[in-house]
Amino acid sequence: MRRKSSICIAGGGSTFTPGIVLMLLENQDRFPIKRITLYDNNAERQEKLAKACAIMMKEKAPEIEFNYTTDPETAFTGIDFVMAHIRVGLYAMRELDEKIPLKYGVVGQETCGPGGIAYGMRSIGPVIEIADYMEKYSPDAWLLNYSNPAAIVAEATRRLRPGKRIINICDMPVGLETTMATILGLQSRKEMEIRYYGLNHFGWWTSIKDKDGNDLMPKLKEHISQYGYAVNTEDFQHKDASWQETYTKAKDVFALDPNTLPSTYLKYYLYPDYVVKHSDPNYTRANEVMDGREKTVFGQAAKIIENGTMKGNEFAVGVHASFIVDLACAIAFNTKERMLLIVENNGAIENFDPTAMVEIPCIVGKDGPEPLAMGKIPTFQRGLMTEQACVEKLVVEAWIEGSYQKLWQAITLSKTVPSASVAKQILDDLIEANKDYWPTLK
Repeated sequence: MRRKSSICIAGGGSTFTPGIVLMLLENQDRFPIKRITLYDNNAERQEKLAKACAIMMKEKAPEIEFNYTTDPETAFTGIDFVMAHIRVGLYAMRELDEKIPLKYGVVGQETCGPGGIAYGMRSIGPVIEIADYMEKYSPDAWLLNYSNPAAIVAEATRRLRPGKRIINICDMPVGLETTMATILGLQSRKEMEIRYYGLNHFGWWTSIKDKDGNDLMPKLKEHISQYGYAVNTEDFQHKDASWQETYTKAKDVFALDPNTLPSTYLKYYLYPDYVVKHSDPNYTRANEVMDGREKTVFGQAAKIIENGTMKGNEFAVGVHASFIVDLACAIAFNTKERMLLIVENNGAIENFDPTAMVEIPCIVGKDGPEPLAMGKIPTFQRGLMTEQACVEKLVVEAWIEGSYQKLWQAITLSKTVPSASVAKQILDDLIEANKDYWPTLK
């Protein structure tokens, strides 16, 4: 009989929360649950989803204790895992992250360039706060963090809370591997064994084989060289236009190094002029999400509450939800599953900064992740990664020290930004926009 776990989902008001709850319920055979608690500091937003989740829980798993709260002691006492996906400032601030850089002809994106830096400066404090609540109320619990921007948050947790039970994860590679499996005609990405290295939203696959050791890279390279990661499936056709374009653009990113398969996010660093030219400064990805997923999920929740039943209004489960259950399972039951995680390098990439937080395959068991050695990486990738890792380190140093200078340096160093003067203009606008969220910079 497997031990039941108690879960806290931090960011209970997120549109992804119902999908995570549903995924937890659907996987009780391998990951049994005693209690699920939603936690958010925005009571009104959380309640709209939590009441619908309560109905879902009652219909699907009435034996599981369910509650939601804004009180840290209630949320974090007696739990085994915190699954954190907070968005500080919600989509109103994401919109500014995207539109302020675009005003200056610079990439406006939530995790890349100045927008990602702004979001990182907002996220560091609240993620550390969650870690401290856990230390106080459930010191043996694990924090599974996929709050964005994951790279900056991971560096912050390394610097500010070293040695704690914190694992930083991202679902981007999982989503792309699912697409790769579709291209290959496989049932699941878990039929593939991969080698990959990079930083979060900044990496490359170097090997993809099936379980019998057959090389799957040639077929993937042939497809990606022509179509990027675009696939002719109904699911892909329903993706927002911005995502369809991003998947297609991967063919141009691939052309720079046809020996590897790239992360889609590399387009923001390698083709920033193209990205800006194809961006609408008045209607960005944040607007797409607010007009799309936000309205859809909250609309579903309202119908469930009004009808008093889930029937006819099932929530969707995203790839990130299944990934986080896999991770929790691996820790709880020592499954030794192989997973891509964000961990301190410590020589796993031989010719790269040992203190950098890199995204590489790890074997995961009850003691957390054990990184796999990736050897030496090529000069092109090492150069790009070194620049970006230094950006992330400077952002965290700027947050810790309250340093205007270091944040200006971070934005200037970003490959998406053309000059120090443009970086300064963007920074000054971001400081004004984030005055309620950032530490005071001097």
